Amino acid sequence: MALREIIIIPDKQLRLISKPVETVSAEVRRLADDMFETMYEAPGIGLAAIQVAQPVRLITMDLVRKEGNSLTEPRAFINPEVISASEEMNVYEEGCLSIPEYYAEVERPKQVRIRYTDLDGNVKEEDADGLFATCIQHEIDHLNGVLFVDHISKLKRAMVMRKFEKAAKRGIKYV
Repeated sequence: MALREIIIIPDKQLRLISKPVETVSAEVRRLADDMFETMYEAPGIGLAAIQVAQPVRLITMDLVRKEGNSLTEPRAFINPEVISASEEMNVYEEGCLSIPEYYAEVERPKQVRIRYTDLDGNVKEEDADGLFATCIQHEIDHLNGVLFVDHISKLKRAMVMRKFEKAAKRGIKYV
């Protein structure tokens, strides 16, 4: 396993649409291992491959120690997609390893049904609610080039983007 650098805004790679994983190979499993290590070191609860400059549809997540979650072990999701969502909404304060030190309340469907492939190559469907639902939607957004700040007001988003653009111009790196 190896730590990978997490890219932060305004890096344009974060706006790329990630490509599907064709085969669950040793390389994909190694990337997932690296992502888990990177996510834990950051520390975070979810990480999309694009956040480590790999534009493939892979997510790692560990919500085991978080309240209000239904996951009982760290998980990797390959080619995840939301196949249905509840009309009922939920609001969580979200943060992002690619937007360090910034948090905002985001409204998303309270429950979603997802389809994904696991690291053994098995296609699965699963219901997610609570923090799991929020986190999986947040990470799938990354795979589609969408950031959580895209779900907040234009004014707040502009302020955040401006802050990080200025920092990047001055060579300030967030760690």
